[in-house]
Amino acid sequence: MTILAPVLIGLLYVCLNAFIREPHRRTVNAIMVGGAGAAYLSGGGLGVWEFPFVALTAYVAWRGLKSWTWIGIGWLLHTAWDVAHHLKGAPIIPVLPDSSHGCAICDPVIALWAFTGGRSVTELVWRWLPSSSARMRRAAPRPGAGSPGDGDPACRRTAGAPNGGGATRTR
Repeated sequence: MTILAPVLIGLLYVCLNAFIREPHRRTVNAIMVGGAGAAYLSGGGLGVWEFPFVALTAYVAWRGLKSWTWIGIGWLLHTAWDVAHHLKGAPIIPVLPDSSHGCAICDPVIALWAFTGGRSVTELVWRWLPSSSARMRRAAPRPGAGSPGDGDPACRRTAGAPNGGGATRTR
């Protein structure tokens, strides 16, 4: 569960981002990277090194305003910071000792998504499916299986129509 839950949280984050349209999605994620960089600042688990890390992630977040690659880099930097905090025993959420461990698992899931260009889940699915011509061949009616519009009273056959006599929609 210490691995599955963080992965599911990362996937949930990716799915929820589908509700934010581009270019706002990239802007929101750049802000999230900047905020993630400052998450450990109040705990001070790594002492004075927290300040240069915040400056670094602020720079990466600024670059992320124009590039998904920089957003992915920001999440990987935060992963390294999570690991350092976990090993030192200074978790991101003080009352949850394994919270930095979980964050170190969740963040690469988000980074991987950012490296794909931060596409919505539906865009990613369509990219991974075979080409649209292959989808059309699969959707074509089989011999003897009828033709488009059969059984639909709103469709009628039009002989000699420019589309080769296929079904057309009438209203």
